[in-house]
Amino acid sequence: MPPTKYVLDTNCFIDASRDPRAREAYTAFCATVAPGLYLSAVVGAELRAGTANDRERRTLEDEVLAPYVRRARVLAPSAQSWEVLGETLSRLREESGLQLRQTPKSFVFDILVAQSCREAGAILVSRNTKDLRRIAAVFPFEHVEPYPGV
Repeated sequence: MPPTKYVLDTNCFIDASRDPRAREAYTAFCATVAPGLYLSAVVGAELRAGTANDRERRTLEDEVLAPYVRRARVLAPSAQSWEVLGETLSRLREESGLQLRQTPKSFVFDILVAQSCREAGAILVSRNTKDLRRIAAVFPFEHVEPYPGV
């Protein structure tokens, strides 16, 4: 039986870089689920965008992102993911009055990550439960708060 697939949301990486307790939980979780751990290309882009200089970008690439790339464990949004993104935003506009101009990019990215996880059969690990519940009301996908089993 293949290992359960997990994808860490951007907030998991950020929390681990800023808080020693979060880093400890992150490290323990990654060690436990390593054979099933994947990176969302969207999360990689968000992390790259958050770097302040070349040194930070190189460190991110070498220490965080490269292991996923070497192991071919990067999930990129498919054409269907982009279709689902548009449909989800449209439905949320219709059903709950979502204002596209006021919608944070991070919410749009969360939809892409969620759909990519759905397609790959992966569980999204994130503390952003409020937004993920809104998305899951439109299409089902698995998500859990950090860090299950740790």
